[in-house]
Amino acid sequence: MSTIMPKTITEEFVRRIPKTELHVHLDGSLRIPTLVELAKAGKVKLPSYSEAGLREKVFKDFYKDLPDYLAGFAYTCAVMQNAENIERIAYELAQDHIAEGVRYVETRFAPQLHARDGFPMDAVVRAAVKGFERAQKEHNRSADVKAGRDIPFHFGIIVCALRFFNEHMSPYYKGITQLMHFAPRKQVFAAASLELARAAAVFKHDLGLPVVAFDLAGAEAGYPAEDHKAAFQFAHSHFLRKTVHAGEAYGPESIFQAITDCYANRIGHGTWLFAEDMIRDPDIEDPAAYVRHLADYIASQRICIEVCLTSNLQTLPHMKTIAKHPLRNMLDRNLSVSICTDNRLVSNTTVTREIMLAVEHLKLTPRELRNVVVAGFKGSFFPGDYTEKRAYVRQAIDRYEALEREYLG
Repeated sequence: MSTIMPKTITEEFVRRIPKTELHVHLDGSLRIPTLVELAKAGKVKLPSYSEAGLREKVFKDFYKDLPDYLAGFAYTCAVMQNAENIERIAYELAQDHIAEGVRYVETRFAPQLHARDGFPMDAVVRAAVKGFERAQKEHNRSADVKAGRDIPFHFGIIVCALRFFNEHMSPYYKGITQLMHFAPRKQVFAAASLELARAAAVFKHDLGLPVVAFDLAGAEAGYPAEDHKAAFQFAHSHFLRKTVHAGEAYGPESIFQAITDCYANRIGHGTWLFAEDMIRDPDIEDPAAYVRHLADYIASQRICIEVCLTSNLQTLPHMKTIAKHPLRNMLDRNLSVSICTDNRLVSNTTVTREIMLAVEHLKLTPRELRNVVVAGFKGSFFPGDYTEKRAYVRQAIDRYEALEREYLG
């Protein structure tokens, strides 16, 4: 009696299945030719004006640490100071996602990095929305979508507050820093976050923009999420979803803060969820139990973790290989996980590539792949109502299963 072996997960299959991208930074995902073109037009000085030169000097394969990884954003943000450029960058990002089968994207960025006199935060967000809408309309009126051979493309915008900033990062940050000149720095950061939360509520509820969530990004060490509690309380009270960069460069306590102080519906990265040795609070007498209870709570509440494999490997060199990434542990413990890029330019990657890394290095099975893809759609902050979201998730699952039968039997 012969045994039918399961078919191998191929890159072609992964490219064709409908996927989500829940954690991608707009300012970290430009096309290099676009960056160079916009820099020349705007007289922004770059370390190199060739793709090879920028890959060697800025957007590298490996970085010393998270601050080194973030250094390239100074160049990308410098060319994102007007509506035309932001719209183009958003349009191209949507195109790049659609081309590899991504059908739902939540792109995040900090409008306060781009706002200035004559270009307020609502105009910044509208520019990004306009770019995504243009790509959405092009895809959704395609013959394949109309015939049911593909599913529509949808998107949402996540606005990011920063754990840390200085007055040189943008005119907005310069203004609030000068206005609060005598205040402790953490109060300045908290004030900017609260103002962004207020703006996000207006964008979503009053202006009808597809702003789906509020985020906190930036270096964790020394800049705890609890400092931004008022902003997240405001977001929570105004029916905004919350995601927090946590456990990327700090331990389980950072993730705990994101959930308890910031009401996080999702966790960005969560890389050090299981790192008992990184717990610093002396009152936590049993680190192993703390981690076990935290992971079980995240699993039971279906708090989706936005995993970014290549980015983590680049910013955490001591991880050394994808095989050591805690994604395998997350899957084994039945956590809700979605595989994301973080930054398509800075990490030189795609959603398809990130999934294939999990398949090849973490032995992702066909069942696990299906669970991860479906978790992305279910864990999304879909801009429509819950009934519309359920219908869209069903569309995605039906399309996935049709391709699964075709490729995997």
